[in-house]
Amino acid sequence: MTKKEDIIIMNFSGIYKEQQFWQNGEIQREEISWVEVQELPGSNCYCDGDAMETLRQKLEEFDADGIHFIDSGNYHYMSRIWLEKLNTPFRLVVFDNHTDMQPPAFGGLLSCGGWVAASLEELPLLKEVLLVGPDQEAFDQTEPVLREKVRFLSREKLGEMTLEEKVSFFEELTAELPTYLSVDKDVLCPEEASTTWSQGEMTLEELCEFVKILLEKQDILGMDVCGECDPDACEGDHLNDLANRKLLELWRKTNY
Repeated sequence: MTKKEDIIIMNFSGIYKEQQFWQNGEIQREEISWVEVQELPGSNCYCDGDAMETLRQKLEEFDADGIHFIDSGNYHYMSRIWLEKLNTPFRLVVFDNHTDMQPPAFGGLLSCGGWVAASLEELPLLKEVLLVGPDQEAFDQTEPVLREKVRFLSREKLGEMTLEEKVSFFEELTAELPTYLSVDKDVLCPEEASTTWSQGEMTLEELCEFVKILLEKQDILGMDVCGECDPDACEGDHLNDLANRKLLELWRKTNY
C-alpha cells in the first residue's frame, strides 16, 4: 500500500541540509519525507542495477504525486523512476537546458543524460513529451524515432518569443492528458541558479510563470525539481535555495 506525500526530499549529496526552502514555518513536519540515499554506490550520473533496486525499495511506500526534490542534475534519472509509478496515460513536461535523450554510454545503464529517451522507450503510458529549453542543434542529434513523440520548444525559439507569446504557448497547451512536470534548474541563467551542468537563459520569473500556468491549467500527477550544485564547490547555493522556495510555494498554492 503506497502513501501520498506532499514533499519528498531525496538526500543524495547532503546539499538540501544546507538550504532553507523546506523550513518554511507554514510547512508541517509531517508534510515532508526525507529519502536517505547519500553516498549510494552506482547512483551518481548513472544508475546501476544495485542502485536501481535500492532506490525502488526506498520509494516503494510512496505514490508519484506530490513534489519531489531530487538533488543535482546528476540524479535527474530519478524522474524516470518516479514515472514508472504512474498508472494512467500521461504527458511529461520537462524544463531543462539539455535534451536528456542521449543513448546510454555504458551497458544500457539509466543515466541523467538519457532518462527522457529511456522513458519514451520503456513506458507505454507516456504518450508525449514537451521538452522546453535545450538548443536546436542538440535536439536535432537525438534519435528521429524518439522525436516523433516530442514537442520541442528550443532555447533559440524562446529567445525570439515575447513574454506574451510564451505565456500563450503554455496557456493553450491542451489538457487532454494528465501531466507530470519535471524541472531542472540548469534551464535558468547563471544569474538565477548555480548548477553542476551548463545553463540556459531563462529567468526564474519566467520559469515560475510557466510552471504556475501548468499547475493551474493541467491535471498534474506529480512534479520533481533538480539542478542543485556540488555542495563542495558551490558559491551560488542561495540562488538555488530561492528557486526551490519559489517552486515549492507555487506547488503549495495550487494544491492547498
